[in-house]
Amino acid sequence: MATIAFVLHHQRREAVELVRDATEWLVERGHEVRLPSGDASHAGLTDHGCNNDELLHDLGLVVSLGGDGTMLRAVDLVADRDVPVLGINLGQLGYLTEVEPAGLRMALKRYLAGSYDIEQRMRLAVTIDAPSGAGPASGTFSALNEAVVGKTPAGQVVRLRVSINGESLMTYYADGIIVATPTGSTAYAWSAGGPIMAPTHQALLLTPVAPHTIFDRSLVLDPLSVIRLEVIGDRSATLSVDGTNLGQLEAGDAVVCTAADRPARLVTFGPRNFINILKTKFGLDERGGM
Repeated sequence: MATIAFVLHHQRREAVELVRDATEWLVERGHEVRLPSGDASHAGLTDHGCNNDELLHDLGLVVSLGGDGTMLRAVDLVADRDVPVLGINLGQLGYLTEVEPAGLRMALKRYLAGSYDIEQRMRLAVTIDAPSGAGPASGTFSALNEAVVGKTPAGQVVRLRVSINGESLMTYYADGIIVATPTGSTAYAWSAGGPIMAPTHQALLLTPVAPHTIFDRSLVLDPLSVIRLEVIGDRSATLSVDGTNLGQLEAGDAVVCTAADRPARLVTFGPRNFINILKTKFGLDERGGM
């Protein structure tokens, strides 16, 4: 018997239809289905709702029904337990999702038969050192895409002192600094002019956002690097991790980014052609046009 969890995008009706169908199909075959309590209530499957501890106990697989944002939530939920994640794409073309909705049942059959592969993706460990006590509590968070220290809604540029492996690099006057994984190189870092990296690569990407300096290039760093971003001066900054705002940082507060101990584990059914995904996502043709 397998234990499978589902995580849903709450604004997509198709997610509810798919999880109800998959739950019925799996339960009929003797498998256990779980959902986070909020997702279960949304789908009308309250009998399958669990708190996080119950959800993760002896869990074999989590299925994400949504887009890349839902995948980020699913990965954050289970990656520290080495639980693999299968992405069902209910949005536009996603970099993380593997299967289209019509293929969900076949994907479950292949998983149950052991006919699948695991692709590992590097994650970030984002440690907050906030002696000011004004913003987020000190602690460590995980990210599959990126951590961003940036300007507050007031819109003024921030001053961030950047150190790498304990050695000072420079102080940036910028809208913000992005520290991304290779997976996150196609997210906000790409919008800020950073390079695109193959998602299975091992590296840390540091990209300034609208810096007021001649040195405005991204840095692709060793995966063992330790990147420290410290807020200096009298302007506050905000910290977001995979799109979730964690609060405001004050002068002397810092964020340290390293590779996480455990990668994300994504279920695949054969090699993913990253180049074809890029070409489709950006409408590229062989002449380089769009």
